[in-house]
Amino acid sequence: MPWSAAFDDPISLRTGRKLRTLQEAADHIMQLPEKTQHASHWQTAIETLINAAETGGGWMMFARIAMLRALNADGPRK
Repeated sequence: MPWSAAFDDPISLRTGRKLRTLQEAADHIMQLPEKTQHASHWQTAIETLINAAETGGGWMMFARIAMLRALNADGPRK
């Protein structure tokens, strides 16, 4: 599955921006401070994004859930 694969539902960020694809989610993580990227919830998100890009299927849903959990772990979304 390509990194351009879209989530079933976009992930809304606090800024109003939406993450629509695996690549956009990965880019978002890469823009976080390095210390933040190493937090366990972000590491889980990275792993599931990679699995989704490599195998697709149910991993797309897991990647979306992992991203939402990581975003919520860093503070409530508006």
